[in-house]
Amino acid sequence: MQNFDFYAPARILFGKGFEKQVGELLKPHAKKVLLHYGGGSIKKSGLYDTVTASLNSAGVAYAELGGVQPNPRLALVHEGIALCKQEGVDLILAVGGGSVIDSAKAIAMGVYYDGDIWDVYENGTPIERALPVATVLTIPAAGSESSGDTVITNEEKQLKYGYGSPKLRPLLSVMNPELFFTLPKEQLGFGVADIMSHVFERYFTNTTHTDLTDGLCETVLKTVIKNAPLALDDPQNYEAWCEIGFGGTVAHNGLVGMGRAQDWACHNMEHELSAIYDVAHGAGLAVLTPAWMRYVYKDNVPMFVQFASNVMGVEGGFRNPEAMILEGIDRLCVFFRRMGLPVTLSELGIGGDKLELMAKKATGAAFGDEAPIGGLKKLLWQDVLAIYKLAAG
Repeated sequence: MQNFDFYAPARILFGKGFEKQVGELLKPHAKKVLLHYGGGSIKKSGLYDTVTASLNSAGVAYAELGGVQPNPRLALVHEGIALCKQEGVDLILAVGGGSVIDSAKAIAMGVYYDGDIWDVYENGTPIERALPVATVLTIPAAGSESSGDTVITNEEKQLKYGYGSPKLRPLLSVMNPELFFTLPKEQLGFGVADIMSHVFERYFTNTTHTDLTDGLCETVLKTVIKNAPLALDDPQNYEAWCEIGFGGTVAHNGLVGMGRAQDWACHNMEHELSAIYDVAHGAGLAVLTPAWMRYVYKDNVPMFVQFASNVMGVEGGFRNPEAMILEGIDRLCVFFRRMGLPVTLSELGIGGDKLELMAKKATGAAFGDEAPIGGLKKLLWQDVLAIYKLAAG
């Protein structure tokens, strides 16, 4: 196990009714907030009225900015930064899923950044300050409600980059699983793929003597695999949504990755799909993850046998580990299918004409500065291209 420094200060208010208290929760921290949200679903569901009534009751003033799209856009971030400066905002309240929260975090650090906030994403520039962010979660998926990470798409350059800083961990996050009841089924599938990928990126490692975090990773994965179909079949299954929602938070608050080298190749590869084709992040991950597994498993056979046995329930065959591994990957694909997810690029409408370009962008080769991605196996652009081709279908 490696050395680590774990600090996860985000306050999580989990359960029924906490969204009605958001005004009182924020009152000690802000006189005026930016209410940030997506395409209007929170107004249809009544959540917008609940949140604004709570803010008004507590005497917390607010400006608002809607319009966040999946794969949140840089242009709206620029608009939000200008609005916060104009309105004298003290805190950003993100009401939505991971895209809204990621956009809020970008605005939060952009208010204090002297320059174009895209520079931070492109160059990894350390930030000194950020406005505090609070969230009311409507989609369990990204884990952004408890992480210090944010991902933004530069639509003009067709680039999607992530950035992380402890200063971006939300001050507090409200998670009422009842708010998930009205999610479209495809959003549940996308969210499940994202949650599982956050675990996979930490689970598949060459670091040894990680029994505790191995077990934590496996438990989150098995919990999601068990409960996601229950929520799919019965969208008002509160207990199933509780398991999925809390699983999404644990998957990405940093805990399950402590003491182990991490990978993140699948996320890097998927960002190219989202940047160019604007596909749903979870859909892209569902396609790329099994292909990545098939490409890299020979570099750590014991790790993938452990996954097949402990997570996917493949029995016996320890004298033929390769058969166990391939059966485990096949079972993962069956689960993704059960959740209505694609498992090939062709199902996403992605052909072969830009695969090499995406592979070179993912590794930096397209910009004359190639660096391998991944941890379990270091991948150059030729490797990434091979994975894209495996995923083609």
